[in-house]
Amino acid sequence: MTQPASTSRSIATLVLAFAQIATPLLPMIGIGNPVGEQSGQTQTLITPAGWAFAIWGPLYFGTIVYAIWQLFPAQRERDLVRRIGWHASGAFLGNAVWVAYTQLWGLGFPSVLIIVFTLVNLLSILRVFAGTRAYTAAERLAAVLPLSALAGWLTAATIVNIAAALNFHGIVLPGPGPLIAAAILVVGGVIVSAALVGTGGNPWYPLPFLWALFAIHQKIGSMHAEIATATLVAGFLVVVTLIGMLARAERRRRYLG
Repeated sequence: MTQPASTSRSIATLVLAFAQIATPLLPMIGIGNPVGEQSGQTQTLITPAGWAFAIWGPLYFGTIVYAIWQLFPAQRERDLVRRIGWHASGAFLGNAVWVAYTQLWGLGFPSVLIIVFTLVNLLSILRVFAGTRAYTAAERLAAVLPLSALAGWLTAATIVNIAAALNFHGIVLPGPGPLIAAAILVVGGVIVSAALVGTGGNPWYPLPFLWALFAIHQKIGSMHAEIATATLVAGFLVVVTLIGMLARAERRRRYLG
């Protein structure tokens, strides 16, 4: 029974990896509005600059690399692939459903539930990575790097999605907007730093989050000193934590080889 199960898992992962890339194309055939347009209607002070979303190019490429790599018979029964396989499928499914929902109905609270589902699957993968003592070079390049980076971006995207959903439903938090945005960014930095400790210093996880912070700083930092300071504080926390975690040679070897 192991062989049919692993084959089903591998095929589902491949199909869903391509589905998450195809779904953003639906507006080209008249189904929904592009995510960028929908997001523009619920802009927040912590929404990154538009150019930052180009990161989806390498993230999608990485997921396709993983999906093809895990499809080969030699990889299907790897312990690592068995443990993360369905979580990867769940994350790719979540990406596809989130885009479809957002293109049709906007960034309301259901979109938050979908992106949280996606993030939970990715954090489960990070937990498996943290519990794995050693990787082959292929596992690092095809699985650890792309899926960790996707988890990092989804961490930032979830925070932004929650803020956008509040705007979508007209919910205004008490207090000055820039201060609230700054507090959210610092809390995000604390969360990512804590996750870094929990993953044993996985260096690929925080990089997309730092990219998002940079894009927020470039977009809005010159207009709101509180937000500019918050991006620097959050980034500093993450970088210092990462350096501290990778100070141990064993952790560097595990993730970097």
